Amino acid sequence: MYQRLGTSAFKKDLTNIIKLCNALDNPQDQFKSIHIAGTNGKGSTSHILSAIYQQNDYKVGLYTSPHLLDFRERIKLNGELCSKEFVIDFVAKIKPHIEAIKPSFFEITVAMAFSYFAEEKVDIAIIETGLGGRLDSTNILNPIASIITSIGLDHKDMLGDTLELIAGEKAGIINQGIPVIHGNIAESPLQVIRDKATAIDAPIYSYLKDTFNTDLAGKHQQWNIGCALRCVDIVKTILPVNSQFVSSALLDVRGTSNFVGRWQILNTNPLVVSDVGHNEEGFRLIAEQLIELKLNAYYVLGFVKGKDLNEIAPLLPNGKEYHFVKPEVIRGMSADEASKAFTAPSSAQKYVHLGLEKALTEVFDSASSEPELNMIFIGGSNFVIADLLLLNEEGKTPWKL
Repeated sequence: MYQRLGTSAFKKDLTNIIKLCNALDNPQDQFKSIHIAGTNGKGSTSHILSAIYQQNDYKVGLYTSPHLLDFRERIKLNGELCSKEFVIDFVAKIKPHIEAIKPSFFEITVAMAFSYFAEEKVDIAIIETGLGGRLDSTNILNPIASIITSIGLDHKDMLGDTLELIAGEKAGIINQGIPVIHGNIAESPLQVIRDKATAIDAPIYSYLKDTFNTDLAGKHQQWNIGCALRCVDIVKTILPVNSQFVSSALLDVRGTSNFVGRWQILNTNPLVVSDVGHNEEGFRLIAEQLIELKLNAYYVLGFVKGKDLNEIAPLLPNGKEYHFVKPEVIRGMSADEASKAFTAPSSAQKYVHLGLEKALTEVFDSASSEPELNMIFIGGSNFVIADLLLLNEEGKTPWKL
């Protein structure tokens, strides 16, 4: 699976997913959907839309990836994880198709999500792409709207090494005559998206620009909300909403849609924040939030192999301490290699740890010396956040909520 193995598990082809869904009576055609792509922001936008439609009393399916702790995080119904029984029964049911078609883990998961939403007769399914869009397994949908949240340089080995090439891959989710909404995207890649929309008569709209009251922190979440609200307005004849419930949804996106891992506050004194942002654009947005806090930063960081840390490291504001760990997966970059890529200021200390639990204990002890002035940021990889949330769930973190 790509999440753990990387490029070797990635299949740029729709043949298998088409065969698999054909064998399942094409569940993707049995519900309304909104399809979302983007380098960053697609997960947030998906959860925002889910919260809005949930608050408006629709039955909402939500498909996102990757998961952090539980595979079933990928497939939600009104914010609740799909049942274990469904997963077990589905895999058993399609075993002959798995043997015949040999689909990837992601293809099986997409077919599972589509089948679950069809079986549950959802009013609307919010579907996030995995990588790219054009050849992503989710791209057999016939959505009522598509959203492209952002374009940044990530997965260049698979999607192209320029913003324009990546935009072309993301624009592959645009369907003939179906409206598409774009987020805060630079002019050159945006023109690629406009050209694709124009070529197939798809109306194209910009995200709403405003300041929205929400429980989601960060300027970039305002852009994501703008994408979601523009989409809600465009499809309101199909899915009418009450503006009062929209406002209440924005104030509780996390709770309503079961949204974790994005600027998640785990402790308040000292402030402890985690975020799954792992690419250049994501770290740039994280850096903006860190700067706004005006606190001394203590970092706990871990990355996967192949990540260009020379682009990421300079983005973070100078910290007091840097603690490096290796994510507990095959793709994990060694803590020592990650440490070498970060040039800390002369007053800062760098530490390499064998495990996350030890790193958290040491950094928390340091930051607690002046808790009102200090903060701890934990990130760099989905896997670091997964390990963190598991420790937190087990009560093995040094803070007590």
